[in-house]
Amino acid sequence: MILLEQRILAKNDQRAQHNRSWLHARGVVAVNLMSAPGSGKTTLLERTIRDVGAELPLVVIEGDQETLFDARRIAATGCPVVQINTGAGCHLDADMVARGLRTVDPAAGSVVVIENVGNLVCPALFDLGETGSVVILSTTEGPDKPLKYPQMFIGADLVLINKIDLLPYLKLSLEEITEAIRRVNQRAVLIPVSATEGDGMMRWYGWLKDLRKRSQHFLDTHSGQA
Repeated sequence: MILLEQRILAKNDQRAQHNRSWLHARGVVAVNLMSAPGSGKTTLLERTIRDVGAELPLVVIEGDQETLFDARRIAATGCPVVQINTGAGCHLDADMVARGLRTVDPAAGSVVVIENVGNLVCPALFDLGETGSVVILSTTEGPDKPLKYPQMFIGADLVLINKIDLLPYLKLSLEEITEAIRRVNQRAVLIPVSATEGDGMMRWYGWLKDLRKRSQHFLDTHSGQA
């Protein structure tokens, strides 16, 4: 079983590197957005598109086992989107994302947000060719999830702590959640947000813009050296 897993991951990593090269060649940034089901990924994307879509060209790849529910919600905002249904699969892989990228064909300078299948285990294992990895942890999930599913949080560049508007009704504090995340990941940026109320969302938008800016600077520098 270990050898089989190694072969599967090795093949995926090769495809992911191809995706990364494809994206870089076009000046496109990709974000792998992961979380448990119900954490608020789609709601966060809807608000992001409404608030900054005019200045930050966004494209969405939606991952779910079944249905077109989330893709329809994103399409209603006017944002380009493609739905990928994995059937019995519990995550997106690099080959699925490659097909999605060919379908949406993001323009130069775009930010592709890959909304992965809701799952705190499998998506953490599969590189998709992304520029940055983002995990959403909702306050309603409690502070134990980073400790129970550490691999997901260890690889995160950014953790969005969502639904902070519900903290007054929960028997926990933001400090407890933050401490749990820091026990497994010291380097990730942590941003408390409320996707419904708008709290903290400007910091999230700033992170996206900075990721895009840094990626473009790298491409400009690399082109100059070439």
